[in-house]
Amino acid sequence: MKQSNVLFILSDEHQHALMGCAGNQVVQTPNLDRLAARGTRFENAYTPSPICVPARASLATGRHVHEIRCWDNAIAYDGEPKSWAHRLGDAGIAADSIGKLHYRSASSPAGFRRQISPVHIMGGIGQVWGSVRAPLPETMGRSPLYDQIGPGHSSYNEFDEGVADHAVRWFGERAELEEPWVLFVGFVAPHFPLVVPQRYLDLYPTDSIKLPPLHPDRGYTRHPWVERQAQYMDHDQAIGCDEQRRLAIASYLGLVSFVDDNIGRVLDALREHGLEESTTVIYSSDHGENLGSRGMWNKCLMYRESTGVPMILAGPEIPAGRVCETPVSLLDVQNTILDLLGVPEDVGSPGTSMARLANTPDDPTRTVFSEYHAVGSESAAYMLANKRYKYHYYVGFEPELFDLETDPAETSNLAWLPGYRTLVSEFEAQLRSIVDPEAVDASAKQDQHALIESFGGRESALKTGTPGATPVQRQ
Repeated sequence: MKQSNVLFILSDEHQHALMGCAGNQVVQTPNLDRLAARGTRFENAYTPSPICVPARASLATGRHVHEIRCWDNAIAYDGEPKSWAHRLGDAGIAADSIGKLHYRSASSPAGFRRQISPVHIMGGIGQVWGSVRAPLPETMGRSPLYDQIGPGHSSYNEFDEGVADHAVRWFGERAELEEPWVLFVGFVAPHFPLVVPQRYLDLYPTDSIKLPPLHPDRGYTRHPWVERQAQYMDHDQAIGCDEQRRLAIASYLGLVSFVDDNIGRVLDALREHGLEESTTVIYSSDHGENLGSRGMWNKCLMYRESTGVPMILAGPEIPAGRVCETPVSLLDVQNTILDLLGVPEDVGSPGTSMARLANTPDDPTRTVFSEYHAVGSESAAYMLANKRYKYHYYVGFEPELFDLETDPAETSNLAWLPGYRTLVSEFEAQLRSIVDPEAVDASAKQDQHALIESFGGRESALKTGTPGATPVQRQ
């Protein structure tokens, strides 16, 4: 690839299909749509773990969660192993960050030249209470995560506006840098709280919002692993009635449009400073959002609402207007950035440069992997997905298999049908070539037990850590 500057924009909790360019007819994302039109959108992109801190640790390092042992939102990236920012620094290329990173702390050697307005796990400890899994408490009690829904201007909204301001200024001041450079810009929207300025909420009248699909109250039966998680943290019950569910969805869509506006400000500054032609832009999110599907909110599941992420590349030598169906992962980002900067790729990572994938024919057989060992899970969950099939393995529970061509909403589990036994066996063998699912489940719980003991034991740990969303400083 031709050497390029890189602008890497990462939002938080953006469901993969909620963009106009992804075919959604409701959400308004004009800036992301324009970015996709001048680049390549990856239709089948996934997170390595559907929860913030593990996903971001894997994104930083290009390594699976079980390799780096960042299991949950209390065990964050602390600078080891090397990140893509370290590798760039070693090659003499400046990399700066603005906004949310969600590592251990600003003092952790993450590899950036500068961290501007960074956000990391609260107090360097994060959600210690979420590490209590063996045994999993019956319930966490009523969740406060969705107590705030509707119009307003939250500290998160203000923070994101400040992140965009910092990025715009950064482009004006970049003359001090020799090219090439990398800038990471981390927004927190559309992550809860679902509070959004009124003008964005007005785009989505609640009486036009469809209720979430597959709700248990309307006949859907949840997988037992998912049902156990619902018993532990029943956000849907906390939200309450259909009117509030519609308002929650409208607020989330408003936040998607809000972050799209702020992304547009950053992209406009890139263009106004004459950098668009020499810069590759990467847009993605750390994971998705269930958004009420199956009566579940937040993330933490293996279904695509939670594990799927948006992924767009646009810049020199990236095909314009292409939709690539090769499955990709956030694990691919590290080697993508290194490839674009002409730095040797990390051969120890399973990731592949998406810049190369954008310039090669689709590979529907490429398989990506995700895993979950965090809050609300009685045991580990794993996912394998290629273009057509998606396989879920739950330690101690029956697996799931979905045909994404005929069942994109993942409503009909095929794993128990005789005609799919061979395929299920093949997926399990492939899973076991990547990870020993039971041994890793035990390792995660052992590390979490050690963490819990360091905070004074189970009862003390249950009262320790971030109660909800990670706080940010007002800008």
